[in-house]
Amino acid sequence: MNSGLARELEIYQLGLTENRISIPASLSLLEQKARDVLDRRAYDYVAGGAGGENTMRSNLEAFFRWRIVPRMFRDVSATDMRAELLGAKLPAPVLLGPVGVQGIVHPEAELATGRAAAALNLPFVLSTVSSQTIERVAQTMGTVPRWFQLYWGKNPELTASMLRRAENAGFTALVVTLDTSMLGWRERDLDHGYLPFFSGEGLANYFSDPVFRGLLKEPPEKNSAEAVRLWAAIFTNTRLTWSDLGFLRQYTKLPILLKGILHAEDAARALDCGVDGLIVSNHGGRQVDGAIAALDALPGVVKRVGGKVPVLFDSGIRRGADVIKALALGANAVLVARLYVWGLAVAGEAGVRDALLNLLADFNLSMALSGFTAPRELSPAALQRCDASS
Repeated sequence: MNSGLARELEIYQLGLTENRISIPASLSLLEQKARDVLDRRAYDYVAGGAGGENTMRSNLEAFFRWRIVPRMFRDVSATDMRAELLGAKLPAPVLLGPVGVQGIVHPEAELATGRAAAALNLPFVLSTVSSQTIERVAQTMGTVPRWFQLYWGKNPELTASMLRRAENAGFTALVVTLDTSMLGWRERDLDHGYLPFFSGEGLANYFSDPVFRGLLKEPPEKNSAEAVRLWAAIFTNTRLTWSDLGFLRQYTKLPILLKGILHAEDAARALDCGVDGLIVSNHGGRQVDGAIAALDALPGVVKRVGGKVPVLFDSGIRRGADVIKALALGANAVLVARLYVWGLAVAGEAGVRDALLNLLADFNLSMALSGFTAPRELSPAALQRCDASS
């Protein structure tokens, strides 16, 4: 049976006994429910973007400009959602993208997210600024693929230590975020006067790191204020350039993917530096207000890469149709973020799992209803670009 249809039937059958899955199927209701249960500052931290949030809107509008053109009389009785990425076989071309400081959303934070990802055998990209440590999340996920996302700061010894810890804990790829050499102008957070890191939230990997602790006069457990000040002083690094990528190769054997690529020339430069993959992303609209929509940047990057390395897509994935459009435009896989975080807020591990199962079901059904049986069949020919009035 089509896996999307099976998920539909499961939900309908639960309804016969007046039971429900852990979260609303409606994404607008899911976000509203998350907003209701979260502290307003935490909700705005996750939901918000840079400046007037024009980039966030552009990300969604870019998907609207591309329309799927369904094809008829095709045998879609059997679908195959599987994908291969960096040598790992996945049940679908979907990863859980890096979202930091999940402790402000749910007490179990990344442990709940990691368990949900492991249950579905989907890779989870753990943020440097996670509320749970690299090692604890690794224990939670067992043998399921997991990637580590690096915010590359000023202290090289600390960076090397983080890389060693991730590799020793069984993480299988390194995602280097390029677009956060400093935090963007986020009006919602500024109005609240709220940055969770200043309260020690999201700093588990720093507070547990031997190099970081060695830089302190007192351990974080005794003097958290000093530890936060040190973090603030070394978190970002505005001096990094392409020539610095060689430093990472000295300290890890993991495949390196660069996240935040939006320009074809940057993609070409990354290839010259020998990276193993690219992630087209504008940080979900959280960094540069008025930036190009990630989906609009995708075709140019894919063309320049020419299949030499995987190109992944991030920023704006909400529904199955979004996954189809990103894959049809050349992405090898997609990352989801806010979607699963709303599930985490509402129902913890079960909420993350149900949010992902719903996305996968929607993707599967939409793909089959459009006449396709596998992600590899998707190409730009499956889409038509339309202007806003269409």
